[in-house]
Amino acid sequence: MIKINLLPLRAAKKKETAVKQIFIFCATLVLVAAVVIALYCYERLQITKIKTEITTANNKIEELKSKIGKLEELKILKEQVKKKLDSLAQLRKNKTGPARRLATLSDTVPEQLWLTGYNENNNEIKMSGIAYTEELIATFMRSLEASKDYMGVELVISEQIDSGGVKLKKFDLTCKLRTAPELAKQSAPANNPPK
Repeated sequence: MIKINLLPLRAAKKKETAVKQIFIFCATLVLVAAVVIALYCYERLQITKIKTEITTANNKIEELKSKIGKLEELKILKEQVKKKLDSLAQLRKNKTGPARRLATLSDTVPEQLWLTGYNENNNEIKMSGIAYTEELIATFMRSLEASKDYMGVELVISEQIDSGGVKLKKFDLTCKLRTAPELAKQSAPANNPPK
């Protein structure tokens, strides 16, 4: 009988299988390592990209903040210019206002009546003067009340004085300046008759 020794063949086959298994294990390790390295590189690229985007966004935010700062400065400058223009408009209005009021006053003063004092404090006006008769004072007061500039004319004092043998009437009166809303009220009924 022939005896065949199968042990070396089995050992060779086991050795060959072990080598294949080691090769597959190493190949799998290399493949897993390659996949892990690829994922790591991909994540690093994503992180770098996001950091770049964050840096770009922060730069844009800083740029916008500087623009907002400039815009705030412009708003402040605009407010300052507006205040100055309002002041100039008020000065122009005040420049023509007193001249117009004094012209109106000059037109309303009747002959034989003289003003000796004029004091204007805000809207309150005090006048003093001398006239030949009380009728001239009354005419003057009605003319002032009818004007566009004066209202609420009241006689404070009217007394007789002697000046060089001539009897004159000394008077003091107060009135108020008519403001723009009061002018509008005064002209509104004339423009819109009641229905």
